[in-house]
Amino acid sequence: MKRASDKSSLTPFSKWYYGLALLVLILGIADFSFFLSKSGSSPDTMAFALTGLAVWCVTSGTIAGIPFIRRRRAVSSYAVQKEPHIPAEETAVPKSSTSAIGRLAFHGNGSSLFAIQIVNIFLTLVTLGVYFFWGKVKVRNYLLSQTEFEGDRFAYHGSGKELLIGTLKAFLIFGLPYGVLRFVPEMIKMGPLVEAVGQLLALLVIAVFIPVAMVGARSYRLSRTSWRGIRFSFRGRARELGEIMAKGLLLTAITLGLYYPFFDAKRQAFWVSNSYLGDRNFNFDGQGKDLFGAYLVALLSLPFTLGLSWIWYVARKQRYFWDHSSIGGAHFRSTITGGNFLSFTLANILLVLLTLGIALPWVIVRSIRFLADTLSLEGALDIESIRQEAQVASTTGEGLSAFFDAGLDVG
Repeated sequence: MKRASDKSSLTPFSKWYYGLALLVLILGIADFSFFLSKSGSSPDTMAFALTGLAVWCVTSGTIAGIPFIRRRRAVSSYAVQKEPHIPAEETAVPKSSTSAIGRLAFHGNGSSLFAIQIVNIFLTLVTLGVYFFWGKVKVRNYLLSQTEFEGDRFAYHGSGKELLIGTLKAFLIFGLPYGVLRFVPEMIKMGPLVEAVGQLLALLVIAVFIPVAMVGARSYRLSRTSWRGIRFSFRGRARELGEIMAKGLLLTAITLGLYYPFFDAKRQAFWVSNSYLGDRNFNFDGQGKDLFGAYLVALLSLPFTLGLSWIWYVARKQRYFWDHSSIGGAHFRSTITGGNFLSFTLANILLVLLTLGIALPWVIVRSIRFLADTLSLEGALDIESIRQEAQVASTTGEGLSAFFDAGLDVG
């Protein structure tokens, strides 16, 4: 492994960041001058203008410091990853399989993610929103590239162009029909009956496209994720998810919420059992009846615990879901408890509230690290026997998920 140095691969990007920082500073000075020319130079106006200029300067300084931060992280990453030489005969685990207990590790940090998001916000504003998709890719690429399992890091292969095209397709497929059904009858005053029918059909369009969006987003994201060069994939069908959701929501309503653990377990089985690493699928053997007792206790004790019993149930459910998930001969194990999940959740809420959202990058990093610290994979997983089976996945579902905010995404 080559030592990270001043001539690392980060250097070509330094000039770009410095140029962007200079542009931000120039825009700040121009904004300061323009504001004073239009508003006068009273003490209050001057104080307001100087505050705005300070914000511009801080933003410029943050952008200019990104290359330095990234270079330091590259050097420290080298120092962490450097290991003493171990003779081949003393190596216990071959590269072709995982050890008896494998753990995730996350090497990212909030300051680096914050720097990426600052640049993303600025460029999104400058490009009137177009850069949003490329910024999303940068965040996903950073988070996955900093996540490691068994000495190898994950990789993200998506592109901003794919996300942009997917969103445009989603707008044509979903946005236009919904807009026509929801707003056109009101605009041309077609009468209360037609307006009511149009609103009902618009809700039906949403109901149909929510599972399409969720499955499409999962399919796209997994198809663009790899570990040791092997792509993940998702092979579930939107129709199957739609049936699970329709039946689950109906029975949950009829039973006044008692069916919810069974619905939750069926939905989890759909997500896990249709996920693949190469040609090897994940499995889930959990059942709702195993969660029903804990769910009922949490539900009945909600008024007496000020809602804290629900946090314990969520931790219990997540631990159960992971403990009943597997791939090949290896099973996941989770050590999440109600206590550590409560302290983790409260700390994240306080961070976001006290910093008015500025600490969100640190909250994202804490969330990933919390998962890595409480999750392990036990048992041998023969990587050599896994074959590449990359699946074609449309970006339309990813675009649709942006409308519904469906699926799990940290970017």
